[in-house]
Amino acid sequence: MAILKELKLKNIYLIIPAVFAVLIVFFAAQEDEEIPELSIEQSSINLEVSIEKNKHSSFYTVEEGDSMSVIFEENKVPLNLTYRILRGPHKNDFANLMPGNEFEFHFLDNELLRIELRKGPLFFLSVLNSNEPEYELINLEPEVIREFKSGKIISSFYEAALESGIPDSVIMDLAYLFGWDIDFIFDIREGDSFKVLYETPYVEGAKIDNGDILYAEFINQEQEYTAIRYYARSGEKFYFDKDGNSLRKAFLRAPLDFAYVSSHFNPRRKHPILNKIRAHNGVDYAAKRNTPVRSTGDGVIIHQGWKSGYGRTIQIRHGGEITTLYAHLESYNKKLGEGSKVNQGTVIGYVGDSGLATAPHLHYEFKVGDKRTDPLKVRLPDDKPIDKMELPKFNQTKSQILDLTKKLSIMIADAN
Repeated sequence: MAILKELKLKNIYLIIPAVFAVLIVFFAAQEDEEIPELSIEQSSINLEVSIEKNKHSSFYTVEEGDSMSVIFEENKVPLNLTYRILRGPHKNDFANLMPGNEFEFHFLDNELLRIELRKGPLFFLSVLNSNEPEYELINLEPEVIREFKSGKIISSFYEAALESGIPDSVIMDLAYLFGWDIDFIFDIREGDSFKVLYETPYVEGAKIDNGDILYAEFINQEQEYTAIRYYARSGEKFYFDKDGNSLRKAFLRAPLDFAYVSSHFNPRRKHPILNKIRAHNGVDYAAKRNTPVRSTGDGVIIHQGWKSGYGRTIQIRHGGEITTLYAHLESYNKKLGEGSKVNQGTVIGYVGDSGLATAPHLHYEFKVGDKRTDPLKVRLPDDKPIDKMELPKFNQTKSQILDLTKKLSIMIADAN
């Protein structure tokens, strides 16, 4: 047994060196071979939970009778912000609202971020909701473009003005300016001519208002009429002729724009429906149904309602015992009624054929005391001329406008 153990130990001692020798030879043979590297890629997955809050806006357009507090409550404005705004530097801008003003409320989920108020194209006010509200006010300055146009009448003033490139609103204003002296339905003749200088405001290339007349000239039956715009020290706008006489009369010559006289004042006219002689104590203006009818002077409505053969009728009392009557109306201005004060040019109703009328037209009467007068021939009382204190400033304004009109007229003539 002892001999066997001794032999095993000797074999182990012999085997171990042999194994080492084999390993050395093996690794030596592998030195020239490329041993690929074992790479372990570690990929990490980042799980990000994105919670995007909802941004949204609500809009509100102010209507008649609206108040800021009610608007803010309906649009979820916090009470503390409403309180701070009403005590802040822009409280009057927010409190004094007019129909058509616009609000925009910006939210992040249910949290109010900002309120924006727009009052027309030139006024923008923003308030940021914070512990102390932050305001941003933008008052834009419009670019004013001045244009000069002229023309000669062949058939009608309106057509000639359109052909000259005058905007519709400026045509109406020009007719209104000279409407105290010229009946654009009855007085216009072929060969009459006109000139007009007007300015139009633009913001970022967009027109924001109708053109406003600086100077106008009208030659009617060889008689010259002029209108010069003048701002008094009070800031009020007036139009005077070259001598400082007001264009404004106490009454307009006609209550309609661009209609035509279908029946004149005639105490012996035969009535078209009753077929008998009945005095026609006014003037009939033929016009399309729903054409606006204007008050020819300042006054108070003393009657609005049905009046026998006149149909729907309005009567207005003016100063100096003068009353005017407007008959056969289709409808009334819903904002007016008996007792309402009206200004010259206020739309009081719309042309129709109510009562004893064969077609849509306006019957207009002008009465002084108990005497009915022909509206086309009555001498209309003048308004006051320019105040003597204003005369030097007016003369300076007149000189500047006339010089500009002359230069533009020459430039256009040379270009043609």
